Amino acid sequence: MNRVQQLFARRQRDILNIYFTAGFPGLHDTERIILALARAGADLVEVGMPYSDPLADGPTIQQSGQRALKNGMTLPLLFEQIRAVRLKSDIPLVLMGYFNQVMQYGEQRFIDHCVESGIDGLILPDLPLYEYEQAFREMISRAGLSISFLITPQTPETRIRKVDELSRGFIYMVADASVTGARSGISDKQLAYFGRINRMALKNPRLIGFGISSRETFEQACRYANGAIIGSAFIRALAEADDVERAALNFVRGIRGEVAAG
Repeated sequence: MNRVQQLFARRQRDILNIYFTAGFPGLHDTERIILALARAGADLVEVGMPYSDPLADGPTIQQSGQRALKNGMTLPLLFEQIRAVRLKSDIPLVLMGYFNQVMQYGEQRFIDHCVESGIDGLILPDLPLYEYEQAFREMISRAGLSISFLITPQTPETRIRKVDELSRGFIYMVADASVTGARSGISDKQLAYFGRINRMALKNPRLIGFGISSRETFEQACRYANGAIIGSAFIRALAEADDVERAALNFVRGIRGEVAAG
């Protein structure tokens, strides 16, 4: 089992997955942020590969990606940064991005460099299930990588079952049929969706993302899934920070309900 699978084998509740964009706010902040999140008590870190045309990301993450690209972030540099992290931490790491990035890099080369650098899993929202099953399932499985597919409130049951069959690691439950970004709270309609998915008794663990931004919404999400993913709110905390390591520590402590560091 890779680190993602080991995490869910060890714990089934209150999993905190923090997303941030590699190369943001500074080109060489990636390692510092990941290590700070690990020290602070995040369970899983989702590292965004900045992309010029993200389909599912709201303004906050889009802007972080644009800044990271302007800073000079590239996939070869990101893999170097992950290698440096792996000398100091075993926190589970997942790369999130778009399939065009993988194609441009070269599919096998990309997967090889994920394994070599210490990446545990992938989230590629625009990779079609059929394409994955026919062309990449064996390649990714052979590499020992997890892969997570997304479901939304509008996803039909047949597709949800297929996602459950193909996912390795966890299912990404999109809380709202919209782009990423913080919301004021979780609606009754969303809670009904969470309950419906619970009753399906899927085999994979589930993390809820999109709109999770506070201790309250994190705790709500955790009542209906194995944990939750927080991205835009953390990106904003980094954007406003003078010290990204302290910002990461205080953000995680705030979600966990602990006292912030001075």
